[in-house]
Amino acid sequence: MARWQADGPFLHLADCPGSNSSEAGKGSACQGCPNQSLCASGAGSAEPDPAIEKIKEKMMSVKHKILILSGKGGVGKSTFSAHLAHGLAEDETKQVALLDVDICGPSIPKMMGLEGEQVHQSGSGWSPVYVEDNLGVMSVGFLLGSPDDAVIWRGPKKNGMIKQFLRDVDWGDLDYLIVDTPPGTSDEHLSVVQYLSAAHIDGAVIITTPQEVSLQDVRKEINFCRKVKLPIIGVVENMSGFICPKCKNESQIFPPTTGGAEKMCQDLKVPLLGKVPLDPRIGKSCDNGTSFLSEVPDSPSTTAYRNIIQRIQEHCDMLLRENHQKQ
Repeated sequence: MARWQADGPFLHLADCPGSNSSEAGKGSACQGCPNQSLCASGAGSAEPDPAIEKIKEKMMSVKHKILILSGKGGVGKSTFSAHLAHGLAEDETKQVALLDVDICGPSIPKMMGLEGEQVHQSGSGWSPVYVEDNLGVMSVGFLLGSPDDAVIWRGPKKNGMIKQFLRDVDWGDLDYLIVDTPPGTSDEHLSVVQYLSAAHIDGAVIITTPQEVSLQDVRKEINFCRKVKLPIIGVVENMSGFICPKCKNESQIFPPTTGGAEKMCQDLKVPLLGKVPLDPRIGKSCDNGTSFLSEVPDSPSTTAYRNIIQRIQEHCDMLLRENHQKQ
């Protein structure tokens, strides 16, 4: 029977000789491993993907690269990604792009008011679809015949799509590239980190909700980031209470039974960027493809968003200064 053991946040076969070993795919510990034939073929120790260098060259014109992660679906990750893009693009001197790599659940076109749009090919690659002159979007949703079409792809095809987005899209000169990822720690996340590894990712923003069932998965996400050496900008607690737009009273829809994101961040020594309370108008703005920040400027949620966006900008500016000092 195969014996699996924990290695930090990952599981691997006990006594695995490793993909670079001469015994890869041949030892007794390899029997029954799903990667046995891959390791035995020598593909596991293949040279690095040449696309990594091409992506590095493409990303030289992008100042800041930010990944948006979540351990669990339904915590508002894409909503935050959309509003981070809107918020950064309010400065018309900044060029912002939002890349949706949630291959099976691409909701960004709907949230950005771009449903039904299509990608155009130019001499320099695919052209993003633009919300404003300084805000471009790319998503697999633009490649589907209908928003109801299901994307039924295995890992390699998903990875190929992500590679194409990073390598073949004509991003131009960008101040910020925001990458909206699917929930969890799967192929898509590993691909994005691998392909951007040489291009210096500023870090990840991790989205959670206050209840323990969400925080459990976020702890895994934080361990994933540390394992793959992905810097963590901080955690955002979404749906952090509900403030009634009329009476202004606050209710805890998702009670933080174990202390919420604040306690978790203290325990794991990661920054808490802020807490965004529920506001039913956020969902309405997403359905309508508009910016909640500009439509409801007096909402406590808008204030929370803006404070978090400012902290992310300050983090990116600090990294830029540090890089200049090293040069």
